[in-house]
Amino acid sequence: MAGSQRRGPGPASLRAPRVSGVATDDLRKHNLSAILTLLHHGGSQARSALTAQTGLNRSTVAALVAELEQRRLVYETEPDPTNQVGRPSPRVNVDESNVAIAINPEVDAITVGVVALGGRVVQRIRHDTDRVPTARDAVEISARIIRDLEPYLTRHGRIVGLGVAVPGLVRAADGLVRWGPHLEWTDEPVGAMLAETTGHDVVVGNDASLAAMVEHIYGAGRGLREMVYFNGSPSGIGGGVVVGGALLEGASGYAGELGHTRNRGVDLEVRVNRGDLLAALGLTSASPDELELRLLADTSARVAKVVHAQLDHLGAAIADAVNILNPQRVVLGGFLASILEKDASYLRDRVAAEALAAPFEDVEIVPAALGSDLLMIGAAELTFQGLLADPAGYGQAAARR
Repeated sequence: MAGSQRRGPGPASLRAPRVSGVATDDLRKHNLSAILTLLHHGGSQARSALTAQTGLNRSTVAALVAELEQRRLVYETEPDPTNQVGRPSPRVNVDESNVAIAINPEVDAITVGVVALGGRVVQRIRHDTDRVPTARDAVEISARIIRDLEPYLTRHGRIVGLGVAVPGLVRAADGLVRWGPHLEWTDEPVGAMLAETTGHDVVVGNDASLAAMVEHIYGAGRGLREMVYFNGSPSGIGGGVVVGGALLEGASGYAGELGHTRNRGVDLEVRVNRGDLLAALGLTSASPDELELRLLADTSARVAKVVHAQLDHLGAAIADAVNILNPQRVVLGGFLASILEKDASYLRDRVAAEALAAPFEDVEIVPAALGSDLLMIGAAELTFQGLLADPAGYGQAAARR
């Protein structure tokens, strides 16, 4: 079956779907979606907990779970023996044999990951490149890795589709990469190219918006209504803004480009960048985890000077966000989380010096909770949206393959 480039939902539609159930046959699709979404975002739960959260009766929830189990999307296990209160209730778990393949092209590498339903990263493969990859390079490298993974994944489960997290402006209407400045991509139909090459359905989104979404669902922003997220990658700085519990989209899906916040006439990502950190550490390249380990272990004045200079500029940008958006929390991901960990009190002092006192009083500045898995989970979440919205339709499509 040939793949297709599905329209990627814009950030506003990437919020967790409403999970309350309605006990009518006409809304079976909604109720299946509610159950599966609760499990995907919240992990294994007792069937009685699903009943309480959806407001459906026990027999309806049991029937919905049975249908999801028949479609190989969930499975039940014995009740928790430690729960001695009330009638024992089986636990319902997502079936992790359903996976999404996540792709993140950067200026120095293409990373491909396998993410199970439920958000767990099963595998991550980083392919370093000796030059900035073209869109065609990214497609061909990703396709080779996927071909190596496919035999095992299809033998033991199902591939839901491919999600691509791109550091650049991605048009919400069709996933076209309008502009990736560091990748030097302009109007690249990466999703269509990948669909044609791999035969899988593909969805494309902005990397930082996807990261903000999953930090809000699973990580440091969980349960918050107001959050600002800054992401630092080899391809620059991006971001996302959660307002009223939903990700801010903008007219065409381009909201959140916080790396282009200007400080003294210069973009933030010019002053705060991964390349200067690598140079200070005497490195030419490093994975995100390697960079953080080396940075935190270094005690030289040279590295401290570079880190503090970057924190000065980052602090000004965060202060602007605090003044304008009044968030409950500012979350930093990628190498920004690393420089925060290096000297968190210095950054907070810099923000305090620039921000208005009233909104600054209540804001927290924290590292992203999902670490180096963040963009893999984000790209996969984009892919899982179709399955979560219509589990029955996905099951039927999978059966025809």
